[in-house]
Amino acid sequence: MAVFALYVQSNTFASPTLASVLRFAKAALAEQHQIDHLFFYQDAVQAIIADIDLPADEPDMAAAVVSLCQQHNIPLLYCVTAAEKRGFACAAKPARAGFIAAGLAEFAMRLDVVDQVIQF
Repeated sequence: MAVFALYVQSNTFASPTLASVLRFAKAALAEQHQIDHLFFYQDAVQAIIADIDLPADEPDMAAAVVSLCQQHNIPLLYCVTAAEKRGFACAAKPARAGFIAAGLAEFAMRLDVVDQVIQF
């Protein structure tokens, strides 16, 4: 059984990134692997936007990722600096429920317990 960290840095709305994350996470969990955490960095911090207004025919993949992580008690971390730099995390715009503000140092410290980092 492997322990994974999922590192997401690609744009989460202009690409199928979150669908890929979700597909990988479900497959890994089905094979009895463990996911220690997901870390959203750079443009991937778009996923934390709580009040995103998606078109009616577009699924909210960020909500699906949050739901899966809550079911399996997997921490969803995002780089607070990357989010603030892009105007996504502030007192007036809190992050979507389920996401936890973190930094690169916390991400680096958590890597001690994982076998492999999967980058999206």
